[in-house]
Amino acid sequence: MKRMHGIASFAVLAMALLLAAIPLLETPALAGPPTAAINIDNFSFTPPTITVKAGTQITWTNKDDIPHNVVAEDNSFKSKVLDTDEQFTMTASKPGIYMYYCSIHPKMTGKLVVE
Repeated sequence: MKRMHGIASFAVLAMALLLAAIPLLETPALAGPPTAAINIDNFSFTPPTITVKAGTQITWTNKDDIPHNVVAEDNSFKSKVLDTDEQFTMTASKPGIYMYYCSIHPKMTGKLVVE
């Protein structure tokens, strides 16, 4: 009889632990803001045009062997000069069309569309 009581106590304890864990299993992970990536390589921005939702964090990464920067034509954003593998990140908060370029190499241009 003591053995049955021990098994029943164990079963009740196991069930309580299982029920307590269910909310942990159902809790979604906290998601950060959406992200987008633009590479700078071979004197170009890739992709040359990108469309994102407002609130997206955009990161430019210089994959070229020479310095570049990222400057919006309307001066709404501007990076420092980026050496190889350096990054510039900004959040696209306001909908619109933003043309940008590398001020060191002005023929390098890109287009950011924020919806």
